[in-house]
Amino acid sequence: MTATFTSILDLRSALEPHRAQKTIALVPTMGNLHQGHISLVKLAKQQADIVVVSIFVNPTQFGVGEDLDSYPRTLDADSKLLAVEGVDYIFAPTVEEMYPVMPPPTQVLAGEISQKFCGQSRPTHFDGVGIVVTKLFNIVQPDVAVFGKKDYQQLVIIKQIVRDLSYDIKLIGGPIIRAEDGLALSSRNQYLSENERTIAPLLNKHIRQLAASLRDEKINSQTQLQALIDNMKEAINQSGFRVDYLEVVNQDLTQINDFTDDKAWVILVAAWLGKARLLDNQEV
Repeated sequence: MTATFTSILDLRSALEPHRAQKTIALVPTMGNLHQGHISLVKLAKQQADIVVVSIFVNPTQFGVGEDLDSYPRTLDADSKLLAVEGVDYIFAPTVEEMYPVMPPPTQVLAGEISQKFCGQSRPTHFDGVGIVVTKLFNIVQPDVAVFGKKDYQQLVIIKQIVRDLSYDIKLIGGPIIRAEDGLALSSRNQYLSENERTIAPLLNKHIRQLAASLRDEKINSQTQLQALIDNMKEAINQSGFRVDYLEVVNQDLTQINDFTDDKAWVILVAAWLGKARLLDNQEV
């Protein structure tokens, strides 16, 4: 039976008897769950004996004018979904429980990696991610933590936090779960109008086309790479989007300097479609 806790102390007390002989997995979420989240839960259940799912709309990762107040909160429906999946514990704290002083004076900063891509248009976002993930790690003390690859930059930053703060946690990146037409599942997809929803899958189509070009053409310079990126940006914008960024980088998010054939890259894109800011990526 799934138990729900709003208190840090109560969750710790419930987890303590399991620590000696069982492994614990954490799946952090902001709720409004969809099948992308459920796929992460299934991964967690494969990796650990006890699964904790946190549901917390974290105010520190929302900037001024962003959708904190309107972000969908569906705890009852989420709880029913998680119970069906056999989740052991749901942690659904209040803002006051997570942040006794708000805004919190303590920060967990990820440095240069957090200041590009999404960090350029959302400059405080990853600072907020850093502190909430660190707190959840300290509260749950999991053996395993599962995050989705749709937020690729976030996953790389969390890997850095685990490394630099010496957490003994196995991180797992779950693959992007898509609708049948290719759109990456996201809670923010519900901001799309009916017409925008028909356009939205083109974002993934475009970056798959870019991935094919990167594989098929012999890319040997930043100039050649940038020309492909610029052409694809124009194509995406002409499809009805407003591109925030489109980048091709190494999978650790560093700039590509080595153009030999055996290197693995990733395409990262964020684009506005109406009120929805859509994220996607494609490993190459």
